[in-house]
Amino acid sequence: MTTDIFLLNISGQDKPGLTSSLTSVLAAYGAKVLDIGQANIHDTLSLGILFEIKSGKKSAAVLKDLLFKAYELGITAKFSPITLQDYEDWVNQQGKDRYIVTILGEKLAAEQISEVTKIISEKNLNIDSIKRLTGRLSLVKEEEYQRASIQLSIRGKIDDKTDFTEKMMGISRDLDVDIAFQEDNIFRRNRRLVCFDMDSTLIQTEVIDELAERAGVGEEVKAITESAMQGEIEFNESFEKRMKLLKGLDEGVLKDVAEKLPITKGARRLIDTLHSYGFKTAILSGGFTYFGHYLQEKLDIDYVYANQLEIENGVLTGGYIGDIVDGNKKAEYLKLLADNMQIDISQTIAVGDGANDLQMLNLAGLGIAFHAKPKVKDNAQSSISSIGLDGVLYLLGYHDRHIDLL
Repeated sequence: MTTDIFLLNISGQDKPGLTSSLTSVLAAYGAKVLDIGQANIHDTLSLGILFEIKSGKKSAAVLKDLLFKAYELGITAKFSPITLQDYEDWVNQQGKDRYIVTILGEKLAAEQISEVTKIISEKNLNIDSIKRLTGRLSLVKEEEYQRASIQLSIRGKIDDKTDFTEKMMGISRDLDVDIAFQEDNIFRRNRRLVCFDMDSTLIQTEVIDELAERAGVGEEVKAITESAMQGEIEFNESFEKRMKLLKGLDEGVLKDVAEKLPITKGARRLIDTLHSYGFKTAILSGGFTYFGHYLQEKLDIDYVYANQLEIENGVLTGGYIGDIVDGNKKAEYLKLLADNMQIDISQTIAVGDGANDLQMLNLAGLGIAFHAKPKVKDNAQSSISSIGLDGVLYLLGYHDRHIDLL
C-alpha cells in the first residue's frame, strides 16, 4: 500500500473545538498523525499537523474536506506534501544533541533575539521551539519589577561549545541582556540542590564591610574586600587581614546588622518556589554563620556553611573558629551535600558573585554568576545581571504560571 504524507498548517483566530474538528476529518479517512504542534499568540492560532494517508481517492478527498472545514471555521489551511525521504531525514535528526538557550532581561528587544538566533543559524543548529516564560507585560500599567524571558530549544551538533558560549556572552555584554546556554539532558530536568553565596548574592551587601563601618575601619576593609572579590589577592589572606581590623567590636552590633540586611530582589520568590518543587537549599559563604543562620530562619534555608566568629567577653577577638570557608571549601561543601543527598553533582546549582565562588560555580551542574564581577561572569557557565535572583527559575524552565499560582 502506498501512502502520502502532508503537513497541514492552520492559522487564524483561535476558538474552542478547532483542533477537534480538524482531527475528526482526519479520523474519518483513517489518517495517521505523525506529529502535531500548536502555538497561540494574542488569540491567534498556529497549528501544524503532519499526517499520513492512503494514496489515491482518500488522499484527494481528505484535503478537500479539510479545506471545507477550515472555511467553515473561518481559518486558513495550507498543505505541503512531504516526500518519504524528507520525512525519514527529519526522523533521523532525533538523535542529535539538544540544548536550551534562555534569554533574560527587564524587556527583550528584537535586536537581542535577532543576534542570538543569528549565532544559532551560523552554527547550523535548528530551533525546535520558542517559549515565553514570563507573564505578559502591560503597556499601560507601570510594572514595579519588570522581567522578560524566552526559552529556545535547539538541536544539532556544536563542535566548539566554548566558541558558541563566548559569542553568546559577547551579545550579552554588547546588548545588555542575559543569555544562558545548557545541555538539555536528564540532569537539567532533575536538579535537586541549589547553593547560594550569601554576601552580594542572597543579600545586597558585604556583611564584613557593614561590621567594619561600625568598628570605624570601613574604608580599609572595603578596599581589601573589593580586591579579594576581583581575585587580586587570595581570599584567605584577605579574610585574616579584615578579621584583625574587627578586633574589639561589641557583639551587640551583630544583631543590629542582621536585622537590617537587605534581601536581594526575587530571593523570597525563588526560594519559596524551589521548596514547593522539592529542592533543597544551602548557603555556602565566606561570610559568617551568625548572619547565615539569621537568613536560614528568615528565608527557610536548609543548610548553612560559613565562618564562625570568635567572641570573648562580649567582643570580637579578631579571630575565627575552624577552617576558613574559601573557594575550595565552598566546592567541598557542595560535593558533600550532593553526596549526602545521594544525587549526582550534575543535579546541583550554585549561585554566586565573587572570585571565591568560581570553583563551586564550575563544579555544579549549573553555575550562575549573579550580578557578578567581570572576571567571574567571564568564567562562569551562565550569568544573571539584568533581573533579580528569581531569574534562576527561568534558567530551570519554569513559567510564571508555575511560580505565582503556588
